[in-house]
Amino acid sequence: AGTPLAEAKPIEPIEFVRVIALARIMMPKSHVRLSAGRTAMTDEMQALCFFAGANSIFVGDTADNPGEDKDILLFRRLGIEPMELEAQ
Repeated sequence: AGTPLAEAKPIEPIEFVRVIALARIMMPKSHVRLSAGRTAMTDEMQALCFFAGANSIFVGDTADNPGEDKDILLFRRLGIEPMELEAQ
């Protein structure tokens, strides 16, 4: 309830990765961000999303997100160097 897609059936993980890849192809200079819902994603699924084109995440109290320490561990395992946080 609350959003138009609240009752929609979840898409398969590989379809989600395809959406990320398509977003990267269609908007090559944009931030393709993983945000709310990352706690339900495995590290492997997040890795596929990063390799498919995701290049940004939300951290902190904006939604139920993994802890920053868990994100740093995942980035190290993937060989990804996070950028410094930009002040808003």
